[in-house]
Amino acid sequence: MMRRGIAELPLHGGHVPRWLALRMKRLAELVLKLLVDEYGTQGVLERLADPVWFQALNNLIGMDWDSSGSTTVTAGIIKEVLSREELGIKAAGGKGAKSRQTPEELKKISEIYELNPNDYIKTSKFVAKVDTVALQNGYQLYHHVFFVDEEGRWAVVQQGMNPSVKLARRYHWFSEKVESFTLEPHKGISGIKSEYALNTIAKEAKEYQKTLLDLIGESPAKIEREVKSVEAITRGYVPFYKPYEKRKILPLVERYQSLGKLELNKRALELARELSVKNYDELLLIKGLGPSTLRALSLVLELIYDVHPSWKDPVTHPLIHSSSPMLSVGRIKYPSPLKEGLMTT
Repeated sequence: MMRRGIAELPLHGGHVPRWLALRMKRLAELVLKLLVDEYGTQGVLERLADPVWFQALNNLIGMDWDSSGSTTVTAGIIKEVLSREELGIKAAGGKGAKSRQTPEELKKISEIYELNPNDYIKTSKFVAKVDTVALQNGYQLYHHVFFVDEEGRWAVVQQGMNPSVKLARRYHWFSEKVESFTLEPHKGISGIKSEYALNTIAKEAKEYQKTLLDLIGESPAKIEREVKSVEAITRGYVPFYKPYEKRKILPLVERYQSLGKLELNKRALELARELSVKNYDELLLIKGLGPSTLRALSLVLELIYDVHPSWKDPVTHPLIHSSSPMLSVGRIKYPSPLKEGLMTT
């Protein structure tokens, strides 16, 4: 059975001790070298894009298994190992400010492997846009790592945080799995399923995507009027052309309100119309078309045009977490820093 890739983890702060980080790097280096020898660079990317395998690697090298750091620390360890070893794979990006360095780092990687950097920079931005805008349930991206091999294949591991529920969510992508960036593109999905999510990349959202493009073709002034109309409906107004029962639309309105404000970026709408966007992929890449604008457009489609996105959270394999830290691997335990003092290499 195919495993599909989103994992949710409790938000934790703090840093990995230096002695532990050194050992994690050694183990990660051994694992990555063995994998390249056995399965090639494609096999490594495919495994990094598998949330279950990625979590297993995290556990193997000794990172806490039930922490948001299982993404940021493990990805950082892998990136460092790949930067100093010639394994045919490199990584760009990281946590926070490091994620914003992704384009420049991808340029350097592309030069090494003689690839077109623009393709990977565009893909990096697109992947982040999908998991921020096209799929919404309260998570904001703060970590993005882009892996590229010498043959041009890629994988992405990125993570968003939801401070209100104190959870992080991890997203996995693999180039060989992606047939469409806007139609169930993730490698797979596992984690804690939310009650709902604004999911515009589900198969059942094809009609939604098509109608959204039709709406974008209208003048920004008309779209703004329709947004004001649906805002009035959410406050109790009942239009003569389509009478609503408040009790029936209240749950839908509450869903949108839980995701954030409805704020229309008219400049983004004008740009989309000027460029005559032909598909949902092109629309998502429009500068300024963010989560709040898509929410406003989606509510217009639902209340005025009776066209709906999916509200199913794309998580299929629940994970159960405890608060117990794990610093051992099977029967082999790392040396205790209390016994050895400061660890050296």
